[in-house]
Amino acid sequence: MTRPADTPDSARHGAPDGPPDHAPASGPARGPGARPAAPSGARTGAPSAVRPAPWVRTRLRTAPSSALLAAALAFVAVLLAASLPRAVDRGADQALRSFLHDRGPVATSLLATSTARYGDQSTENLDSVRNALLARTGAGFAIAPSGVVHGTQASKQRDLANPGLPSPDGVPPRMDLLYLRDAAAHTELVEGRWPSGGAPDAPVPIALSRQAAQTLGVRVGTVLESFPSNSEPMSAEIVGLYRATDEDDVFWAGLPCLTRACQANTPSVPPQRYWQTAALVGPDRLDRLALWGGGAEDFWRLPVDTGRLRADLLPDVAREIASYVGGPTASALRGSTRRSDLRITSRLPELFKQAEARQQAVAPLAAIGPAGVAGVAAVVFCLAAALTGDRRESELRLLLARGGSPRGIVGRLLGEGAVTVLPAAALATALALWLLPTPRGTASLLAAAAVTLLALLAFPVRAAVLLSARRRGPAPRRRLVAELLAVAATAAAVFEVRSRGVAPAGEGLDPLLVAAPLLLALCGGLALARLQPVLVGVLARAAGRRPGLIGFLGLARAARGTGGRARPSVLPLIALLLAVTTGGFGATVLDAVDTGRLRVARLAVGGDVQISAPYGSTLPPAMTEAAAALPGVRTSVGVWTDDKAFVFGTVQGSTQVTVVVADPVAYAELAGTIGRGRFDPALLAKDPGAGAPLPALFSSDLAKLAEAGTYRLSFGDGGELQIGSVGVVEGTPVRPGTGGAVVVLPAGPTTARLPKTGHPDRWLATGAVDGDRLREAVRATAPAETAARFTVRTSADTAAELGSDPLQQSAGRLFWASVAGAAGFALLAVLLTLVRAAPERAALLARLRTMGLRPRDGIRLILTEALPQALAATLGGALVAAAAVALLGPAMDLSALVGSTVPTGLSLTAPPLLTQALGLAFLVTVAVLAEAAISGRRQITTELRAGDQR
Repeated sequence: MTRPADTPDSARHGAPDGPPDHAPASGPARGPGARPAAPSGARTGAPSAVRPAPWVRTRLRTAPSSALLAAALAFVAVLLAASLPRAVDRGADQALRSFLHDRGPVATSLLATSTARYGDQSTENLDSVRNALLARTGAGFAIAPSGVVHGTQASKQRDLANPGLPSPDGVPPRMDLLYLRDAAAHTELVEGRWPSGGAPDAPVPIALSRQAAQTLGVRVGTVLESFPSNSEPMSAEIVGLYRATDEDDVFWAGLPCLTRACQANTPSVPPQRYWQTAALVGPDRLDRLALWGGGAEDFWRLPVDTGRLRADLLPDVAREIASYVGGPTASALRGSTRRSDLRITSRLPELFKQAEARQQAVAPLAAIGPAGVAGVAAVVFCLAAALTGDRRESELRLLLARGGSPRGIVGRLLGEGAVTVLPAAALATALALWLLPTPRGTASLLAAAAVTLLALLAFPVRAAVLLSARRRGPAPRRRLVAELLAVAATAAAVFEVRSRGVAPAGEGLDPLLVAAPLLLALCGGLALARLQPVLVGVLARAAGRRPGLIGFLGLARAARGTGGRARPSVLPLIALLLAVTTGGFGATVLDAVDTGRLRVARLAVGGDVQISAPYGSTLPPAMTEAAAALPGVRTSVGVWTDDKAFVFGTVQGSTQVTVVVADPVAYAELAGTIGRGRFDPALLAKDPGAGAPLPALFSSDLAKLAEAGTYRLSFGDGGELQIGSVGVVEGTPVRPGTGGAVVVLPAGPTTARLPKTGHPDRWLATGAVDGDRLREAVRATAPAETAARFTVRTSADTAAELGSDPLQQSAGRLFWASVAGAAGFALLAVLLTLVRAAPERAALLARLRTMGLRPRDGIRLILTEALPQALAATLGGALVAAAAVALLGPAMDLSALVGSTVPTGLSLTAPPLLTQALGLAFLVTVAVLAEAAISGRRQITTELRAGDQR
């Protein structure tokens, strides 16, 4: 019988490797688990003359490379298993905090308000309420370090009646009055003094920001008069000017124009512009605020520290916030503050629901990659156990034949594996905990323990199977039953996902969506394991009819298994198919996300780029000409829009519409390119001339209200046209969404006679246009006084903004890390397969070498034997991934990853699948070449020196 290369010396010389403390000097040999016999002629209890070496030390000295490889494999697998849950946790926390931070400090604050107590107002009372509010925080959520912002604000603004104050559209400026606690700590007094004192009938002393004073043209000592309101006229005297030390400080968030004067618009049609600002009063003039605004309100804004929130504790925090806003905590606060009208509001409960829904929507898609790498790693452990079992089968059977019990042998193998696996697993877990700090560790420890258990038990279980009595019954029938069960489970999972879709938001991770691609890959591997020997056998017979021996031998060996097996092992095929399938499926998802994000961005912009003029203005002709001349512009069109127009003659009498006037040909080409508002330009090609109705396109919403005949279109600036509907469009590129009433008119002599319609107020274009160059062209051609009011939008910037969400970025990073891990384990499976067949292949090459085989022919033989299985697996993985996309794609909703609502469904595209399949095929080919070049010649040399013992 052939001696395995890693058999211990004790087993080779007839002594058991693992006897108890005293081995017999003579007599029958006994293996592990057998009781030793006392040596003849010696006293009972006398020490043995020969003390055998311990089992573990003997094994490690005999095969140190195998022990190191086992430890390395366990280390890498446990490191990945312990790191993935922590990476997911960190990504979820970062995404939650970023989501809340982007909503601003006002939305993430608790706002408490109460009607000011007229005649009983004091700063001490405001501070006592603040302390009571803070006393109820800190359990699940804490207040941000910026602290509470509180004070008293007049209920309404007052119009200022001073002559000479700026009034852009004839509307006088308006001013609000506030008392703001600790305002001096966030400002710098630049002139005058802080407001205090003053007679009851004198003007209210106020402090105004310097920038607001410059805008309004006032200074220290100016008395600002107000128009009469429901109360008597009041005046305010500016006694000081201040400057905010940091205008972006969260202290000023949500406060009305305290750092500068703001320009606002009236709600009238058309809107009119006016200036508004706010001023500060002293603590001794709180009673004047109610007189100024017809009432006053005390407020306390408590900013929640979003940087300390955790995704896993979000439901608990949401319950505490809900109680604070409208539950038992709110009731207790009304009693403790003695303010029955204390109202607490916050957007946090709504934001928490949105954040949790986003996380749950992304979870199933983000889990596909880790599930794939887990499946490939499990296959690799089974393959490594099979390889080790093949190498040590002779040794194990020898120990069993010499008296060792199966239980004792398996126990010794467990101890042997524990010495190498447990330290490596402990080191990997500690490294993962150190590299990826996060408060949660249970999931990471459980994943590491599961992988450690698999690495520890894989070979002992394989040894137990080898040492157990062979089962009676045909093995092919058992294999067929197992394969049919796998196919049935796969069909059930796919049918369930297709019928019900992905698990609804709020139900967490969808196990079927995660398991379905893996089950499809498993079925693909089982099918390929049955087809490959047949196909490769056909190729071998075809190669046998051609001159040369290498092709026939390599293909013949590829068609059958090693070690006397009838067919190749199915484990390497499953590993490769799992890697390619999960990689291809996930890459298709991410590619669809990028495509969907770009489409959403183009629909939001109205093309790839857009230039918008200020309200009521038009684009200079030089600007549109310079923009159209930029490199990359394919289709461009200038449009004039009016959102204040009305169509008379509809079912409801009149309907407010958005009018779009553009060149029909260029506008139709733009609409067809971005996919919104397509129409035939011939419908608007003819100008009917004076007196006849102008042809127009109605949106579907307006067409439902329209009646046959001619309609009167009244523009916001007073012009009118007679129009007639000639077609229906679904939206317009100028306006986001497909809803709303829209009228599209052709640019021509008729519309040119109307005011402003001859010049566009927006310019839209498609193509790879450089946004920086476009903005530079706009600045160079815009009027100096309004240059800053022209806006430039690009689809690239919009798509980048949509993709900047940490939740999406975390899911992408997790997937690509999983793809890299799965590819690495798949390569390891290929190498293990080569190593498993190495002894038999080395013997064959050695025999052929003695018959004149050249070294290059030996490498060709190795490639011919190894590559068909690997390349067939990568091709089969691409096909299975395509099947997974076709079967599971219609049930997938990518809105959470895109960042905007998109239609449900995933379309099949070739590039992502081919990239994954060809990339892994290339890596496998390189690995096979390297193994053939490095170890092939050494194996032949070793066999020739040792002699053929087979």
